[in-house]
Amino acid sequence: MPTTSSAALQVFAGPRARARLAERGLSPADVRVVPGAAGGPKGLVLNPLDRFIFGHWLAESTQTLHLLGASIGAWRLACACLPDADAALAQLAEDYITQEYEHAPGRPPTPRAVSQAFGAKLQERLGRRAHELLAHPHRRLHVFTSRGRHLLRREGRLRTPAGYLGAFLANAASRRALGGWLERVVFGDPRDALPFPLHDYRSRHCALGPDNLAPAILASCSIPFWLDAVHDVPGGPRGAYWDGGITDYHLHLDYAAMDDGLVLYPHFQRHVVPGWLDKAWKRRHRASALLDNVVVLAPAPAWVATLPGGKLPDRADFKAFGDDLPGRMAAWRRAVAESQRLADEFAELVARPAPLLAQPLP
Repeated sequence: MPTTSSAALQVFAGPRARARLAERGLSPADVRVVPGAAGGPKGLVLNPLDRFIFGHWLAESTQTLHLLGASIGAWRLACACLPDADAALAQLAEDYITQEYEHAPGRPPTPRAVSQAFGAKLQERLGRRAHELLAHPHRRLHVFTSRGRHLLRREGRLRTPAGYLGAFLANAASRRALGGWLERVVFGDPRDALPFPLHDYRSRHCALGPDNLAPAILASCSIPFWLDAVHDVPGGPRGAYWDGGITDYHLHLDYAAMDDGLVLYPHFQRHVVPGWLDKAWKRRHRASALLDNVVVLAPAPAWVATLPGGKLPDRADFKAFGDDLPGRMAAWRRAVAESQRLADEFAELVARPAPLLAQPLP
């Protein structure tokens, strides 16, 4: 792997993972879990890397592979479970780049308009192929959502802002206190349970099936105030479901409890932040013992500075570009094209028999 300051890809790992990589490098047989973070358009820069990993590098793997996704991460990893993963992931990037919603001139689209259009797209791309997706012989999808409690159990013009204010204040005290307002509900492939417990936060497991695949992913992508909540996801407890990133922004979970194997984490940054409401609490961004066996693949900050605007694509681009759809599309297409370097450098890294020297997770 390139080690110069001009490298686009950086590799970080927990202590157990670092020792294993230094001893024998990284092979497809090592990987047991792949998480997919929430983060909206930031996930676009991972598209070429995803296409290489799922469409090629892991294509011949026969071990069970658990794919854990929140928000855009759930969409990405659902595509990775389709038989034509490379093509499905390429289509995801195109759909995300070209998304457009009806709106009044100079005004943002309403949450309902976004939810209806985006839900229809998910049904077209994933819902109609749910049986194929869930029949993958080795890949198991787990979709993370956030179900409201108390004031947040149903969506409402007044109760939703009040409920999220309460959630913010509770989370300032602790993540466990946040569980009084929002419950983690994971819709997972019923063939195999997660290979580690979810004891860090109030959680519930529900079976993922053809009838709730698209609603669960829509719920996992439903950013509060940007999209409507999804109420009463089939197969889950009644209530309002929102973006899985609220409770599990980057899925900082107890991976170290796994009996064997590594967690390969293609990520748009080096830190693994527990929940979206933890963004302001920098001390919660530090690596913990839970990430002992995790390998994070992240873009180098110097490379990110070469992208349009000197940053990753993000939701602020919708406002910055306004009605200039061609301008936003061009910027995001360039970001995805430049991100081919991440895939190329990872391909070079895993093709070498030499040990892989990773940096400690920060």
